[in-house]
Amino acid sequence: MKQNKYDDPNFFLAYEQMARSVKGLEGAGEWHMLKELIPDLKNKTVLDLGCGFGWHCRYAREQQANFVVGVDISEKMIQRAIKMTNDPLISYIQSSIEDIDFQDSQFDVVISSLAFHYVESFQAICKKVYDYLKPGGSFVFSVEHPIFTSRKEQDWHYDEQGNRLHWPVDNYQIEGIRETLFLNEDVTKYHRTFATYTNDLIDAGFMVRAVKESFPSNEMLKGNPELEDENRRPMFLMILAEKNGTVFFK
Repeated sequence: MKQNKYDDPNFFLAYEQMARSVKGLEGAGEWHMLKELIPDLKNKTVLDLGCGFGWHCRYAREQQANFVVGVDISEKMIQRAIKMTNDPLISYIQSSIEDIDFQDSQFDVVISSLAFHYVESFQAICKKVYDYLKPGGSFVFSVEHPIFTSRKEQDWHYDEQGNRLHWPVDNYQIEGIRETLFLNEDVTKYHRTFATYTNDLIDAGFMVRAVKESFPSNEMLKGNPELEDENRRPMFLMILAEKNGTVFFK
């Protein structure tokens, strides 16, 4: 199922008021960790899957990437990205991630931020990305952590006074659809285990080079001490994988 909630006017209005939409990458709680996984982009060709407002595309060009392509299913997202971009070396394409079609060995780096938990088959995406990358190319992405996606409620357990008791994990090994709420709207996400993320990469031929699980930076904690609760469970998973010369299939 290819979901496009962001072209819903109410949903888009709520999204564009989020910190990561207003402040860009510095407003994204996981950015201080994700950017450490991104390789040197100088003179590289870059593909951004689920590009949203184009923040990562513009960052790539700031890092002197040769050319950047951003893909997003949402017309509103693409329109906003184009409006915010003044660079002929950044190209935006409206398409679902599942339907992307590029030449083999076209890109040096593929980036994706918080998009793949909306995609039914991560395995299929891995195979496509592997083909699109040049030998030695890098695949860097973030997703909602499997600890976060295991339950459809995606919320804390509270006591009678409203205090956060703990983050519950249930049905972890039961992968598939989670009908949940985001920005007070019904959305469809796909839960998969940590093992599935890593094994799908390995089966496609990737070498997993680094894995990070999110926590707030010291700077963020100083500005908002309530974010200390983010150290009680990871909200995001980030992985750097590299294309090698052999493809493995089960």
